[in-house]
Amino acid sequence: MSQEIAPASEAPQHPGDLLSPDHLAGVLRDRIRKGELRQHERLPTQRALVEEFGTNRTTVRQALAILEREGYVSTRGRGAPAVVSAPSRDSPRPASAEVADRIAVAFHAEDISIDAFCLTTETLNSALAAPLIAISAGELTPRSISIRVLLPNPDAPLAYPRLVSDPSDRRPLARLRQITRTFSTSLRHQLTSLGEMQLVPKVNVEIRAVPITPVQKLYLLNGSEVLSAYYQVVPRVVEYEDEQMEIYDVLGLSSKVFRSSSDTAFVEESQQWFESLWSTLAQPLTLG
Repeated sequence: MSQEIAPASEAPQHPGDLLSPDHLAGVLRDRIRKGELRQHERLPTQRALVEEFGTNRTTVRQALAILEREGYVSTRGRGAPAVVSAPSRDSPRPASAEVADRIAVAFHAEDISIDAFCLTTETLNSALAAPLIAISAGELTPRSISIRVLLPNPDAPLAYPRLVSDPSDRRPLARLRQITRTFSTSLRHQLTSLGEMQLVPKVNVEIRAVPITPVQKLYLLNGSEVLSAYYQVVPRVVEYEDEQMEIYDVLGLSSKVFRSSSDTAFVEESQQWFESLWSTLAQPLTLG
C-alpha cells in the first residue's frame, strides 16, 4: 500500500516561500482523508487556493492534476472548482502513472539521484520525459543528476522472457537484447545531452548488467523514497523478425507500484541491497 507522509504544516513556513505541487496536493489530500473536504463537495477555487497558500496558479493546477490522477478530485471544466471524489483507499497505481509522478517530484531537488533495478528502462524513460522537457525549457534548474541502472544481462540464462513451447529457444532473449539496447541508448542520450548543452552542470549516467532475472522493479529516489512493483509473468504474443511468438513475459508499465518514504529502515535496506549488487555482480552493460 502506498505510504504518504502527512504535511507537517499546511502553509509555507516562511513568508514568500512557495509550496511544491506535491506538498500542496498532500495538504488537500490530508483534508479529504480527514473529512474536512467531503465527497461531492467543491474544493475552493484556484484563486482562493493561491491566496490561502501564497503560491501561484501553476502550482495549484499541478497539485490538482496530481489529485485527479489519484482519484481524489474530478474537474468540471475550465474555471469550475474541482469536486472531491472517492479514491479506492490508497490502492497502488500502475507504474506508468506512479513512477512518472514521483520522479517529477524528485526533479525539484537541486541534486537528483535515481537508482533503478528493472527489466528494460521503458518505464524510466517514459517517466523522465516531462522533467527533461521542463529542464530544457528552463522551468527546472537542478545542479546535478546522477542515475544508475541495473538491468538483467540478456546473455544470462534468464527465466523470462522465454518461448512458451520451447524454453531453449533464444529468440525471446534476442528480442529483449534489442529492446534493452533501444531504451538504454535513449536514456543515456537524453541525459548526457543536458550536460552537453550546459543545462545541468553535472550529469552522470551508468548502466550495468547483472545475471539475475528480476522478480520486481525498484526505484530509489534521492535516497529518501522507494518505489517497488512486482513483475507478474504472463503469456502473450509478440512479433520478432516478422514472426509471431507466444512467450512468457512481464508488463512493467501496468505493474502496481508500492511507495515507501516514511519507513526509513526499509529505504536504507533497499539502498544497501542495490549497492550490494552494484559493487559485486554488476558489470558495465555491453550490447554490441
